[in-house]
Amino acid sequence: MAILLKNVDRKSIYLYLCISYFIAIVHCQADKKTKEDGKEFECPQQVGNGNFADPATCRRFYQCVDGFPYLNRCPSGLYFDDISKFCTFKNEARCGPIAATPAPITEPPTDLAVKCNLSDCELPYCFCSKDGTAIPGNLNSDDIPQIILLTFDGAVNLNNFEHYKKVFNKKRQNPNGCDIKGTFFISHEYSNYQMIQKLASDGHEIATETISLQSGLQDKGYEEWVGEMVGMREILKHLSNISKSEVVGMRAPFLKPGRNTQYKVIEDFGFIFDSSIGVPPSDIPVWPYTLDYKIPHECKSGSCPTKSFPGVWEVPLNEHYVKDFEGGHCPYLDQCVLHNHDPEEVFEWLQEDFSRYYEQNKAPYMMPFHTNWFSIKELEQGLHKFLDWTTSLSDVYFVTVTQALTWITDPKTLQQLNNYEPWDCQKKKENTPPPPCNLANKCALNFKTPDLNFTDIRYLETCFECPNQYPWLGDSGGTGIPGKDNYVPDNV
Repeated sequence: MAILLKNVDRKSIYLYLCISYFIAIVHCQADKKTKEDGKEFECPQQVGNGNFADPATCRRFYQCVDGFPYLNRCPSGLYFDDISKFCTFKNEARCGPIAATPAPITEPPTDLAVKCNLSDCELPYCFCSKDGTAIPGNLNSDDIPQIILLTFDGAVNLNNFEHYKKVFNKKRQNPNGCDIKGTFFISHEYSNYQMIQKLASDGHEIATETISLQSGLQDKGYEEWVGEMVGMREILKHLSNISKSEVVGMRAPFLKPGRNTQYKVIEDFGFIFDSSIGVPPSDIPVWPYTLDYKIPHECKSGSCPTKSFPGVWEVPLNEHYVKDFEGGHCPYLDQCVLHNHDPEEVFEWLQEDFSRYYEQNKAPYMMPFHTNWFSIKELEQGLHKFLDWTTSLSDVYFVTVTQALTWITDPKTLQQLNNYEPWDCQKKKENTPPPPCNLANKCALNFKTPDLNFTDIRYLETCFECPNQYPWLGDSGGTGIPGKDNYVPDNV
C-alpha cells in the first residue's frame, strides 16, 4: 500500500481508504485529523464534545470526542442540520457551518444555586448528590428496579403511530404484569390529536415540547416560554381531552433549555419536571435530581438554569455510547450513527450501553427517540430485540417519567413492587381521558403566523369540533382571535 500510494496526496489516501472499505459512517483518521481543502478539521476548544458541520458538504458531519474529530455520514436521503445538530430531511436541514451566536448574559452575580447540601435536602421534596450518581434512599443497586424510560419527541401522526403501537404491543409487560409504558413530548404542528388521545387513554404519559419547535427559544423571554409551554398544554386539553393536571412535564426544543426563564415558567405554572438537560459522556450515569441546588454535572448545552428552583425535578439525558465510541455518543438514540448495522448489531450496541446502568447504580435508562429511528428497518428491528430481552428480566420496569419520579421520591425495594400502587394497572387513573372516537373530524384550517404575508392550510384530526382556525401561539383554542390567550400563573 505504501509503495502504490507513494505519490498520492493525503486527501486521496483518505478517500481511497473510505471508498475501499465501503464505510458510510467511519472514524476516518489521517494522523488523527481529516483534511478538507488543505486544512485540518479541528474540534472547537471552547465547546467541547459534540457534533459539528463538515465545511465541504451537508451530507456529513464531525463528531468531536475529547478533542478528536470523527467523520460521520448522514443516512441516505438525510442531511446534517447545524442548528439541531442531527441529520434530518433536506428541506429541514440548515447547512453549516453556522456561526454560533454568543448567549446573552442574563444572570445577575447573586442569587445563584449552590452545591448540594445533603443535610438540608431530604426526600420526598428534595434530592441531590455530589456528582448526581447516588441512589435515592441510599439503597443497594441489587435491591432496586432498573427503570427504563421510553420517550418520544415531536408530532404524533401517520408517520410514527403504527411504529409506536408495535413498541407497545400489549404483549410486553413489566414484572408486575402491567403493560410497559412511555412518555411522549408533543409538539403541535402536524400532530393527530385522535392518536394522542389514544396514547393517553392507554396509560402513556403526555408531556409538552412546545407549539412551534422554534430554534433559538433558549434566548427568548418569559412570555415566549409561557406561550409555547402553557399553550401546548392548552391545545392538548382542547383537542385530546387531556386534563392540564396530567400534563406535568416538558422538554425544550433541540435540548436547549431556556436558562432560568424556562424553569421560572415551570415553577409558576405547575409543571413538575423538565427533561431537557444533557449530561456529557460519563462512566457512571446520573440520576434525576431536584433543582434546589446547582446541577451536579457539566452543562452540555450552555443554557442550563443557574438559580435554585426548589422542588422542580430535572430528568437529565445521559449520553448513549459504547466502548471506543463506535457509532459516536448521543442524547437521542437516533443521533448515534448505527444505520450501517444489522438488527443483531443494533441490539448488542443497546445491550452494552444499557449495561453501564444495569451493572452499576441502576439510574433510569432513558431511551429518547425521534421518528427518524423508525424510518430505518434495521434500527427498529434491533430495538424490538432489545425490548424483548429487557422485558424478560425480573427487575426491569418500563414506566412513565412521572411514575419513575414517584418511585424516586419514596424508593421501594423490588420485593415491594408487586403491590406498588403508583405502578399498578388494575385501577385506571381518575383523570385518564376516555378512549378516542372511532371516526375523527378531519380539519383543514387556515394558518397564518405574524411573519408570513400569506395564509396557508394546516390539517389536524380530533374527536372534538374543528376549531375556527389552526391553533397557534396566542390562540391555543383556534378561535381566530390573535393574542386571545392570557395565562395566569398558578401561584398568583
